[in-house]
Amino acid sequence: MSRTCQVTGATPGFGHHVSHSHRRTKRRFDVNVQSKRYWVPSLNRHVTLTLSARGIKTIDVRGIDAVVAEILARGEKL
Repeated sequence: MSRTCQVTGATPGFGHHVSHSHRRTKRRFDVNVQSKRYWVPSLNRHVTLTLSARGIKTIDVRGIDAVVAEILARGEKL
């Protein structure tokens, strides 16, 4: 599963582990991605989205219909 939010577009960040001796090794900061199922009245069906915690809050504020319309306008398949 790609660690990308379908609403916010958040992707992993990259950086370094820094040890006590200040050696640097590569690391990855993953996005807090959850798989969540919503009922979408405009499509009259359930939709499963891959969302970050911020994406879930966005849906709570704007509503699922508005967010799904925006995702479909981008050409993403649901």
